[in-house]
Amino acid sequence: MPLVWLNNADSEFPSVSSALDEPNGLLAAGGDLSAARLLKAYRAGIFPWYEDGQPILWWSPRPRAVLVPAEIHLSRSLKRSIRRQQFTLTVDQCFSTVISRCASMRAQQEGTWITDEMKQAYIGLHQQGHAHSVEIWQGDTLVGGLYGIAIGRMFFGESMFSDVSDASKVALLALCQMDVGLIDCQVVSEHLLSLGAKTIDRDEFCEHIKHLVEQDASQKWHNGAPRLASELL
Repeated sequence: MPLVWLNNADSEFPSVSSALDEPNGLLAAGGDLSAARLLKAYRAGIFPWYEDGQPILWWSPRPRAVLVPAEIHLSRSLKRSIRRQQFTLTVDQCFSTVISRCASMRAQQEGTWITDEMKQAYIGLHQQGHAHSVEIWQGDTLVGGLYGIAIGRMFFGESMFSDVSDASKVALLALCQMDVGLIDCQVVSEHLLSLGAKTIDRDEFCEHIKHLVEQDASQKWHNGAPRLASELL
């Protein structure tokens, strides 16, 4: 089946069932990163992922990597690390810094897909109350964090970074203790599997989205006072 090309005037996506098997999940190309298109994409189980010099590429892989918050796995060594390193955590205190740090870390490791265009689009979503960050600190230094999109009780994870051992894991633990029904991890990795993530069929994933995005989260995102990460244990 030929790849579908989108134009800026039409925000409709093809059915995720038409996504390619190789590369796994590639669904469409083109369009823009407007807030309306991005939110429609996430509600349909689709996300953008591309590099500089490429058109915007839209994906819905099969199977899908997810983390059920209640199933997060904390090893003994991670618990010891959380107690020893005296992390503190905040929410939505410095979203633009978190996404920039995620982009920088990806660039160092394997080349980043968090382009300047992507950063500006997600900062815009954050300003509208749709995108959120969890920040991990040691003293006054930001040492880890994650960001993603929250719609109802569904959280679509985008990226995380860690400057010190276990900082991003603490951010994920904090996210799991918010009123989130399911965390979309997009594609599976050994790192995520070690924390309790699993893969489910794309159709099952889309059914979860359909129900969770319509549920009101009892815990609202806010710029609350810093908390000790050890309180999460």
